[in-house]
Formats: sequence, C-alpha cells, structure tokens
Amino acid sequence: MRRELTVTTSASYDDCISRLVEDQVASRLAAQDPTLWGAEAESEASTRLAWVGLPVSSRPLLAEIDALRAELWSEGIDRVVLCGMGGSSLAPEVICRSAGVALTVLDTTDPGQVRAALADRLQQTVVVVSSKSGGTAETDSHRRAYLQAFVQSGLSEVDAGRRFVVVTDPGSPFVETAEKMGAREIFLADADVGGRYSALTAFGLVPSALAGADVEQLLDDAESLAGQLGQDNPALLLGCLLGSAAVAGRDKLLLADNDSGIVGFGDWAEQLVAESTGKQARGILPVVVESVSAAESAATDTLTVLSGQLTGGGETAAVSGPLGAQFLGWEYATAVAGRIIGINPFDQPNVTESKDNTKKLLDSGLPDDSPAAIFGAVEVYADAGLLGPAESLTDVFDAVVAAIPDRGYLAIMAYLDRWSDDSAGNLRQLFAERTDRPVTFGWGPRFLHSTGQFHKGGPLVGAFLQITGVVVEDLSIPDQDYSFAGLQAAQAAGDLQALTGRDLPAIRLHLTDRAAGLGQLLEAGA
Repeated sequence: MRRELTVTTSASYDDCISRLVEDQVASRLAAQDPTLWGAEAESEASTRLAWVGLPVSSRPLLAEIDALRAELWSEGIDRVVLCGMGGSSLAPEVICRSAGVALTVLDTTDPGQVRAALADRLQQTVVVVSSKSGGTAETDSHRRAYLQAFVQSGLSEVDAGRRFVVVTDPGSPFVETAEKMGAREIFLADADVGGRYSALTAFGLVPSALAGADVEQLLDDAESLAGQLGQDNPALLLGCLLGSAAVAGRDKLLLADNDSGIVGFGDWAEQLVAESTGKQARGILPVVVESVSAAESAATDTLTVLSGQLTGGGETAAVSGPLGAQFLGWEYATAVAGRIIGINPFDQPNVTESKDNTKKLLDSGLPDDSPAAIFGAVEVYADAGLLGPAESLTDVFDAVVAAIPDRGYLAIMAYLDRWSDDSAGNLRQLFAERTDRPVTFGWGPRFLHSTGQFHKGGPLVGAFLQITGVVVEDLSIPDQDYSFAGLQAAQAAGDLQALTGRDLPAIRLHLTDRAAGLGQLLEAGA
C-alpha cells in the first residue's frame, strides 16, 4: 500500500478547487481559522480545530501508553475491552481490526451482549472507559457492571479499580470518578477536539495501542498528509467532491471497500460525515454498502466513494492510502464539505433529544402500546394508516418501502445483540434490493451517536424500521434504578418518539423470540 493519501475522481472539480484557493480555505484550515464556517459557527469552531495538529501533538502519548501496555502484559492482563460510544469506539475498532489485533468494543446496552463480554477472560481483562463528558449513560453503565464483576471475581476494591484505564477530557467529572475508583491510569485528551474528530487523540490511540496496534505508524502516516494541508491537497479535492455533490443533489454517499486492506472504515466515516453535516435540513447521508455494485448505486441522488482503487465511472471516486492519512484526510474533507454546504461541521444539535427522551421514559415508564399485527414471533407496531391491511410480513415490508419519501432513504435500526443477532445486518441488502432508494443499517444505541443526528437534523426524507427483541435474562446496573434491558428499551422508545414527533414514517418490529423472529424477517425479505 502506498503510504500517502490519494483521491481519484472520474469528474473534474477544478472550479470548486479554484474557489477554495481564492478564499484561502486550505491555508486557513491548516492554521485552524474558526471563521471558515461563518459567524454563527465561529464560537464552536474556535474550540474544535485542534485535530489538525494531532499527528504531532499526540506523540507524547506514545511512551506513556507503551509503558502501561508493558506493565499490564507483564501481569498477564492482555485482553482489552473498550467501553465507549461514537467516535470514542469506532476509530479504535477500525484501527485494531485493520491491524489484526483483538479489541472487544462494548458500545451496546443489550444485556446479552454485555453479559457475554463480562464472562470472557475476566482475569486477563483491562477495561478502557472512554467518554469526553463522563456522563454517557452507556459507558457509565458498563463501568459499573465491570467494577462489580471484578470484585465478585475475588479482586479487592483496590485491585478492581486498577483494572480500569480512563480516557476523558480535562475538567470532566469523569476524572473525579476515575480517581475515586482508583483507576490505574487517566489519559486526558485534547478538549479542543470533538468526539468524531478524535481518532488520533488518546481516545483512538490508548485502547488501540494497549491491544497491540502500531499507533506510531498511524501518526507517521497522518503527519505525511498534515504537511500538505495548507495547500492544494488530496483531502481538499475530497471535500470538494463531497460538498459539490451534495449541493447538486447527490447527497447520499455510498461507502464501499475495494480491497483497501482497511477493515470497517465505512462505519467510522459514516459517523463522521453524518453527524458533522446532518443539520439545518441539509447534509450528506453516508450509506455503508457491501460492494462496489450495491443496488443503490444506480440512484441519481447517490455518490459512490470507494476505499481502495477506482474501478467504475460516472460519479464514482476512490480514496486510497494508509489509515492514519485516511483519518486526517476525511476529517479535513468533511470540514471543507461543511463550508460548501453551509453548515457548522462541529456541532450536533439534535443528538441530545433522544437522550432526553430516554431519561424521561426511565422515570415515567415505557409506552403501553398494543401491536397492530402479530406474525409468529414478530409483533408489528405502527400507525394503521402507515401499515395498511397487512396480512403477512411481506405486506409489512411492502408498507415500509412504500413509506420512503421521494429522494428519501430507509434507516433500519436494530436494538439487538450485534454479536449473537448479527444476521439482522443482512436486512440492509435485502431491503436495498426491494427498492431503488438508499438503505442504512445501524445497531442501537450505537447509531444514536452517529447517523442519529442526521435522522432528525438532516433533510426529513427518511423512513424508519426499528427492530427490538425480547430479553430472556436481564442484567442489573449497579446502583441504578434501571437495568440494561430497561435502558435499552427506553433508548429505543425515546428515539422512536423523536422520529414520530417529526411526523416521520416509522414501524417497529418486536421479536418475541429473537432467533425465530430474525429467521422470519430474513425469509420475508428474501
């Protein structure tokens, strides 16, 4: 693989590049100029641009992480569990999967998935808890569950606390929590970097390096691009491509891998682009697809960008290069695209809505709804006008597809166990083949920190299929009034309220038997 970023397009963007050069966008962005996105965005941008310099500013972390890893491994503690959400978990997951090293990413509230993580080699486990604010409900719940599990395994409270490594922002209340529990190490990330731009901060580097990934090479590859950012560069071209396509109506970004050697990059790019651009009824919707020939590629409002080498024509582009350069290049391009679209790429005004709904439901209780239809192990919850006279799951699927607005998309949101219920992911391609519209798939609540912002803040042209499942064996959350199943159900219901409150079409399928219900869904979609 060439150790530099290369962007190849099948169309010319010279006019866009010329406008950006005339406005000195490249040099101003490299200099971390917060005025690039207008007066309304200036205050936020002034504290969100330090990611530009991370290839250099993050280097002092390397020796500290290496020493910690050697200490842990000398004690036989070589299994790393990362508890984090959004950018805090997605970047390390890509880094470790691409490096071929084991990292358990826990970014779920599903009791079965949490229990499986707790039961796996606990005596060899160090838990990295990553949260910028320290108040993320999912990560705090994971921390509580692991602390209890360590104590119940026979460790003293002191030794249990030393099984934790904490990554957070300076001044976060999580610092006090970490000190109180006696965490082995506390890493303070750069507060002037937003979560989705944090791949090259302690959030990305600490868990990845502890797991055995070569993060120094990651920074080396990013630094090779950083030296070009003040001038015409590949990331500037990518930003022109993304922004210009969106303005021209090609605002659905199909992300496909073409033998890049990078595993799962689309999931990271999805949260970066969706959360950064999806607001003010504008934005770019990333759609992670299975191959370069995905069903949606024929739609006139889609743009295909391959990770790897360019193989197609039309409005197709390809981005190749090592992962460190890809991280920095896509962050830079997303910021540039935000300027072209006319939004602030650093805020996320709609992310807290579902969180607030969740808190209210945990206090007041879940809605007492009755299913509109039942087919075997699948209960269907939907407005009668939306569902119609459905006599089978096939009819339900037809109603879902029919609900997609013109130039819209379908989002499938699965509040399930992404390890044991992984077959649910096959629904994306099955629905894509039933319609000519783009189809996204997200695991809840993981997607709430990603495409969840776009769903509510971007163009309101989505249709939504939520899938929930019965919990056979719940798991308590120490010192909380709710369990993991209660939190998961409240998150699903809270997000559904946020969608239906905007009059967006949404159907929920509840699996009273997960295995049987998923089998029915896959059969109906085939």
